[in-house]
Amino acid sequence: MRQTNLNIKLREKFIKQGVKMIAPETVFFSKDTKIGKNVIIEPYVVFGKKVKIKNNVKILGFSHIEGVVIEQNCIIGPFARLRPGTKLEKNSKVGNFVEIKKSTLKKNSKVNHLSYIGDSLIGQSTNIGAGTITCNYDGVSKNKTIIEDNVFIGSNSSLVAPLKIRRNAVIGAGSVITKNVNKNSLALTRPNQVEKKNYKRNKK
Repeated sequence: MRQTNLNIKLREKFIKQGVKMIAPETVFFSKDTKIGKNVIIEPYVVFGKKVKIKNNVKILGFSHIEGVVIEQNCIIGPFARLRPGTKLEKNSKVGNFVEIKKSTLKKNSKVNHLSYIGDSLIGQSTNIGAGTITCNYDGVSKNKTIIEDNVFIGSNSSLVAPLKIRRNAVIGAGSVITKNVNKNSLALTRPNQVEKKNYKRNKK
């Protein structure tokens, strides 16, 4: 990205305020970016408009953040994309190759790997497994996914909105969930595994 006088001044301002940037020349801010105390920003992070970051946040490299509120003690990235309308409450974590749009992640919740969360409300102390997708767009409208507190979403799950998953529920890995899930329940959609013995592949 092209260096500008504004970005140079913003970097200097944040460094004076105590923001730690490992490679300041690779970090780009918007003029309305707000950052609290004890914040660490790794290389190649881009801030779009309307970003507000509170204290003790760590943003790992190659992340893009726009239109987001990040509360204290959060960890973001690397390679995370936070899109407008997203709020991360305290102690939440967004990991590598995760995209979140127009969603709230409540305190102590995690989306660690390779996931898309859109138009969603994620409750407290909830874990979203690797490869989880909220299927929020039906071709006409955006639909909402609500996941309550202390829910465990197994890896490679597709959550087809509109959908509500009640507290303490567990979603089995590899599931496609299309119906609401009751509290304290296990939901999974998985065909039986088929194995054919002594199978030989066709040769060219």
